[in-house]
Amino acid sequence: MRNSKVVTLEEAIRRSGLHDGCTISFHHHFRGGDKVVNMVVDKLAEMGFKDLHLAASSLSDVHAPLIDHIRSGVITRISTSGLRGELATAISHGLLKEPVIFRSHGGRGSAIACGELPIDVAFLGASSADPLGNACGYSRSENAKSICGSLGYALPDARYAKHVVVITDDLVEYPNMPMSIAASDVESVVVVDSVGDSSKISSGAIRDSKNPRDILLAKQAAKVVINSGYFNDGFSIQTGTGGASLAVVKYIHESMLAKGIKASFALGGITAHMVKLHEEGLIGKLIDVQSFDKVAAESIKDDMFHQEVSAVDYASGVHKGSAVHALDIVILSALEVDVDFNVNVLVGSDGVIRGAIGGHQDTAADSALSIIVCPLLRGRIPCVVPRVTTLITPGKSVDVVVTEYGIAVNPARADIREKLEAAGLNIVDIHSLAAKAEAIIGKPDPLPFKERVVGIVMNRDGEVLDEIHEIE
Repeated sequence: MRNSKVVTLEEAIRRSGLHDGCTISFHHHFRGGDKVVNMVVDKLAEMGFKDLHLAASSLSDVHAPLIDHIRSGVITRISTSGLRGELATAISHGLLKEPVIFRSHGGRGSAIACGELPIDVAFLGASSADPLGNACGYSRSENAKSICGSLGYALPDARYAKHVVVITDDLVEYPNMPMSIAASDVESVVVVDSVGDSSKISSGAIRDSKNPRDILLAKQAAKVVINSGYFNDGFSIQTGTGGASLAVVKYIHESMLAKGIKASFALGGITAHMVKLHEEGLIGKLIDVQSFDKVAAESIKDDMFHQEVSAVDYASGVHKGSAVHALDIVILSALEVDVDFNVNVLVGSDGVIRGAIGGHQDTAADSALSIIVCPLLRGRIPCVVPRVTTLITPGKSVDVVVTEYGIAVNPARADIREKLEAAGLNIVDIHSLAAKAEAIIGKPDPLPFKERVVGIVMNRDGEVLDEIHEIE
């Protein structure tokens, strides 16, 4: 077609003006099925680029091939929300010379929009695009190969990057409507065999658990929600990715029906559970920054009340219109919680990076009620501790911690404690939970951290929260 922007990947890179030392960005909406990051960085290595800053919304197990590109000097800096798998382990042991900069999803969106994280070239995978670059995370054509749903984490990159390359496996007729990424923001379109494996969208941290302990925790968290004072007609809700926090939606379902209560909206990463309640009329609208499974991805294609939202409009702490400012209840998971209600979701008890900040900081800070759901122990590992290994979400943002041994309420929320006690829930002091964990497994030995810093954790306002040190 006239004015087509379709070129090869190599030609798109040449046209972008990319040079050594530049910042390249990617999104992670295909999660464990992503093929774009490895494809592009392989090509950049082949073309001889060095000293690049990789600014991805998150990185996971599938991105282990980046290890070789770090060793060869193609990638020398990384900014992300999370790291998992072999790449995370290698970086925890000192692979990367520069510390990884970890930001929340809202923090990353703000940093891009405000110019703190300038992007030279954004490489954005899309499930469909037309020859001018109108793109989205699904396709209505007969040749559809992939679907990821919302492109919320890609939208700040598309809007603010100096140069945008859309990579798709389904080139459709112009105009591709409705679009998520507009042609006016796109310089090149690249057509490839596959941008991602849609079956792996729900891989990684997302899990629909059948574990009896997770079910118990979910039921307890549901009781907290129902008796909190915020479970009223028109309330809003978001859940995290852990099995127990996802399952809470199932257990408030019955109470919503019994009491005639409907939610005005559900926010964040949207799951099949949320879609089901929406289709039953129990949730009015779905505001989707990331579709967590194929059911949600299909829903956003077909339902006008299931809307995509950019990371900035989702969770920015500095933009007044972000959706988290209107959020009533958030249910989140944790690797560790300490006696000051601080939360760690990024670094394991062995000192190895194995998670992501995601929207944890953002939603805990701005919601009216933040609930952390975690077991007292995971095997022989304590989850309620005197001090978290790495500070990710400050305790002042956390209201309630739900464990199988009792529910701890932040002393700053006496109003919540009073309501939960009146409902007969088992309210305990968080220090007693930490003491119980230590009594069961003993006091862990200090982790063998070295002096070298391998990661810097940013707060959503752009300030440094903590440092992650190299582990032996």
